[in-house]
Amino acid sequence: MELNGVPLHPLVVHAAVVFTPLAALAALGYAVPSWRDRLRWPLVVLAAVSVVSVWVAYLSGEDLMADRFGAATGPFAERLRTHADWAERLRIGVTAFAVLAFAAAWLHSRTGAVRTALTALTVLAALATLVLVFLTGDAGAQATWRIDG
Repeated sequence: MELNGVPLHPLVVHAAVVFTPLAALAALGYAVPSWRDRLRWPLVVLAAVSVVSVWVAYLSGEDLMADRFGAATGPFAERLRTHADWAERLRIGVTAFAVLAFAAAWLHSRTGAVRTALTALTVLAALATLVLVFLTGDAGAQATWRIDG
């Protein structure tokens, strides 16, 4: 996949790197009862943009790997594989996070154990997503910018 001759992956990755942490931070803020009403819709929008951008980044990365780096060997190929492995985990993690964020917004008016459990799960998924986006991005940067092999 290309846009004006440039591979789509390095372009769309920036959306994933910006919107995924913003969605996770919105989820953390959503856990604060006095902020919950104000952050409900920003959480939904950010989670939706985040999950779409991560999926597009993942799919365009698979395309880029097949088109340009399928014959890569040595340390470079290992770094690409590490990045792809983390990207797979991120894709699953951000999808789970988005589902929980959507459920939390959908059941926003609930009280008691349902709300507490859903908020706690959403916060845990947000924290996991923050870690995964960092590790995936770091592995991608290592694959792209490291010069030794």
